Amino acid sequence: MREFAVPAVEKRAEAGGLADLVFTNATEAPTHVQFRRRAGSGWSDVTTTQFRDEVVAAAKGLIASGVGAGDRVAILAATRYEWTLLDFAIWAAGAVTVPIYVTSSAEQIQWILSDSGAVAIIAETDEHLARVEQVRPAVPQLKNVWRVDDVDKIVEAGKDVDAAEVEARRTAVTAADVATLIYTSGTTGQPKGCVLTHDNFFHECASATTTLAPLFRGVGSTEEPTTLLFLPVAHVFGRMVQVGCVYTRATMGHGPDVKKLMDDLATFQPTFILSVPYVLEKVYNGARQKAHAGGKGKIFDAAAATAIAYSEAGGKAGLGLKLKHALFDKLVYSKLRAALGGKTKYAISGGAALGLRLTHFYRGIGLTVLEGYGLTETTAASTVNAHDGFKAGTVGRPIPGMAVRIADDGEIQVRGPVVFKGYWNNDAATAEVIDADGWFSTGDLGALDSEGYLSITGRKKEILVTSGGKNVAPAVIEDRIASHPLVAQAMVVGDGQKYIAALITLDPEYFTYWKTTVGKPADATIAALVDDADLLAEVQKAVDEGNSAVSTAESVRRFRVLSAEFTPETGHLTPSLKLKRRVIMKDFQSEVDSLFG
Repeated sequence: MREFAVPAVEKRAEAGGLADLVFTNATEAPTHVQFRRRAGSGWSDVTTTQFRDEVVAAAKGLIASGVGAGDRVAILAATRYEWTLLDFAIWAAGAVTVPIYVTSSAEQIQWILSDSGAVAIIAETDEHLARVEQVRPAVPQLKNVWRVDDVDKIVEAGKDVDAAEVEARRTAVTAADVATLIYTSGTTGQPKGCVLTHDNFFHECASATTTLAPLFRGVGSTEEPTTLLFLPVAHVFGRMVQVGCVYTRATMGHGPDVKKLMDDLATFQPTFILSVPYVLEKVYNGARQKAHAGGKGKIFDAAAATAIAYSEAGGKAGLGLKLKHALFDKLVYSKLRAALGGKTKYAISGGAALGLRLTHFYRGIGLTVLEGYGLTETTAASTVNAHDGFKAGTVGRPIPGMAVRIADDGEIQVRGPVVFKGYWNNDAATAEVIDADGWFSTGDLGALDSEGYLSITGRKKEILVTSGGKNVAPAVIEDRIASHPLVAQAMVVGDGQKYIAALITLDPEYFTYWKTTVGKPADATIAALVDDADLLAEVQKAVDEGNSAVSTAESVRRFRVLSAEFTPETGHLTPSLKLKRRVIMKDFQSEVDSLFG
């Protein structure tokens, strides 16, 4: 059994709750710009002092509305400034935040509100409020339902509450108290509430921001660290970055609409971003598609190949490669960096494997993507690649204070101060994943090299076993197939069958472009072309690329192109964009059956 551990680093001195960060920042750096919030087509600054005052005002309103110390308050909203404001206000009032994804169904909302015992919820849209009202009779303890845009009403309710009451609530919180209940996305069954304490976040922020010092602390740069958060704050990844920015005083903005992401990046100009592979693939595919449509496809493809080769050379590129790289930097790379705002030098990526090709491409154009690994149960990152300890194709080494080991069956196990305390109201489920020595079994499969770098090889519960007894981990081949610009998602099937097959969905934007390259009618839909010979030949290239990464017994023999993407809205992806395999198998059983008929 291989094991690797990294010594802990000192965290900030706060012994209380996360709201203390807001007050410390306002005292020590009262004019520092903590946030930049959307103001028309631009951004307006929010100083640490302004943010503290807004947090106190909202906390007073929560207290006046009957939110008690330790009470749970849910937030059902997209990523926006008010989400962060209310999160810290809930903590300042001594309460516990319960995030709910905006894609959650009424049934899921009811479960989370009931299981957590939430006494209030703050929702964003009329549709969200309608879902809450639909289940409200079944959640009798729910006293207050507010709208995010009505923060002023919450503030108004607390106008007569003495600020000393907030101070008393805030200072009564200890680091060991519960900060949040984050319900797992639930690829199977009902979501479980992960209990994360204030101390979990303090340790996570101390360790992660030390490892990622150039990003959060601006080490080695003349630019003040800034980031635009566009992933869900309801997810632990986005939440950690939110708290990490307040912890280090890095300036943060919120980008709620991914469709407007490129416009937001151009105006906000972050120095680092956090993303998931899907977004980075979209950016690459979009740039490539635009180049080909404009008659500059050969230049782009040559530039991409040069960027990859330059990154792979690891600082030892020959003169010829350096000259080509310098030329393409002027012609291509500088424009790609400008599209991301012009100042972005780093990206943190998690949730799935990015793949070596895109890792080297982005690094080659001047954007280093640092992949990490973690779960809700580990308060986000438990391992991450550092800027000065980067190994492509891995998710890095343990963050300070963490130990990682690989069990005899290949499962990744972690131990350290960021590991959660257990599942809310579910001791049996907690006992299944945390042993007597504090080791948390992640359910993921992986390998540790001699330097402590972790590689993810699959998900334990997703292992397929063919009728011939071959164990197949789907993640490797799925990620490789999905790297093709035409493919949106790939899901490997074949448990108990003689061979492996796959369900494949297409990227609508790239499909529109692809039609123009092969002479298909402009109005032809994916549904109309799912059996088209040219389309199947192109998808076969993606499958062949995936098959090159695995053995013959693990390779995809047949595939079926579906007429629509998997999305969180269709119920086929979790909010963090993981495949809900059981749901997909149920909804597409006839397609799966046809692959083995």
